[in-house]
Amino acid sequence: MELGNFPLAFTLVYVVGFIAAVTIGSIAWYNSKRPPGWENTERPKVVPKMPAQDDSSDKS
Repeated sequence: MELGNFPLAFTLVYVVGFIAAVTIGSIAWYNSKRPPGWENTERPKVVPKMPAQDDSSDKS
């Protein structure tokens, strides 16, 4: 089965890869330092808490 010029399997790999990249990128962004204006917002419950490597810069 083909979808345009690409087989369906290749198209599914691209779609699944894009979804995985967005999900992993979102988790990384939420676990990074907050951008200006987002410092006091709560972490969404679906995003796991990752242990920070260096918490000394957050204690000001």
